Amino acid sequence: MKASVLVVGGAGYIGSHMVRELLAGGYGVVVLDNLTRGHRDLLPGGTFIEGDLGDPALLHAIFSQHHIDAVMHFAAYSLVGESVELPLVYYRNNLARTVELLDAMISHGIKRFIFSSSAAVYGEPEGTPIGEDYPCHPTNPYGETKLAAEHLLRDSAAAHGLCYVSLRYFNAAGADASGLIGERHHPESHLIPLVLQVATGERPGITIFGTDYPTPDGTCVRDYVHVTDLAQAHLLALSFLMGGGENAVYNLGNSRGYSVREVIEVARRVSGHPIPETTAGRRPGDPAVLIADSTKIRRELGWRPRYEDLVSIVKTAWAWHKRESAR
Repeated sequence: MKASVLVVGGAGYIGSHMVRELLAGGYGVVVLDNLTRGHRDLLPGGTFIEGDLGDPALLHAIFSQHHIDAVMHFAAYSLVGESVELPLVYYRNNLARTVELLDAMISHGIKRFIFSSSAAVYGEPEGTPIGEDYPCHPTNPYGETKLAAEHLLRDSAAAHGLCYVSLRYFNAAGADASGLIGERHHPESHLIPLVLQVATGERPGITIFGTDYPTPDGTCVRDYVHVTDLAQAHLLALSFLMGGGENAVYNLGNSRGYSVREVIEVARRVSGHPIPETTAGRRPGDPAVLIADSTKIRRELGWRPRYEDLVSIVKTAWAWHKRESAR
């Protein structure tokens, strides 16, 4: 029988895609989400529990009443600007509640943990592509909470025998090929959905922040990785830990960058809409180029992304956003 997994934050964007892939793979799934930023209708199945990972009594009840082999954590807040304005909220949710989760796990003898980390731990890198051994110097509270959580995992592993994999995402994008689940944030802050919301008529246009970066077309370059490919990486990490694998940190990206203008142009071609654009000055803290070196997870876990080109990523996102806009 395959493992049973507690997916914390499983009603969110990446969490819901993870639940779908786990169920398709024959795993047992229990989902914990407080629905403050998740959406119940995005969940494709599993046992759903509405509640907070910062509630020790609830966590102990879950681990007592359900057989859990591993935990996947997707319940962080992730808006950089919001983290600057509300650092206490971010440290409480992203770090303090993770302490409660690990404490409950360890007290129940559950030792396998897969953590959604972020490229934000690197801050403004010295160069690209970015390897896992690059220095970590976060430039905002969001990145700081992710790095602090990684340190928490490292120290818990040393003291309590926790076994973990930390996955540092670059830019998650796209939607499940079925078109039934996808990206829904309020407010939206990610480039691809913002651009596609122009195509659906939900926004009048898209603003490009900064056109004078040292890049081929002057706009920022980012590494986009499809959400289903992220979920597949988690499945590989789960198999790795269930097979006795040791603690590891991996970057998740396509190792190729696309500029803001390239994203807009691809969205125009895929959607068939003109997508008006305006330009504005640079936003503080936006590095010119962020591209992952994902050689390590490809080599060690055999990760092979299915959606490596921007067109295929945008096509899946467009199918979802057309359906969302028609609701």
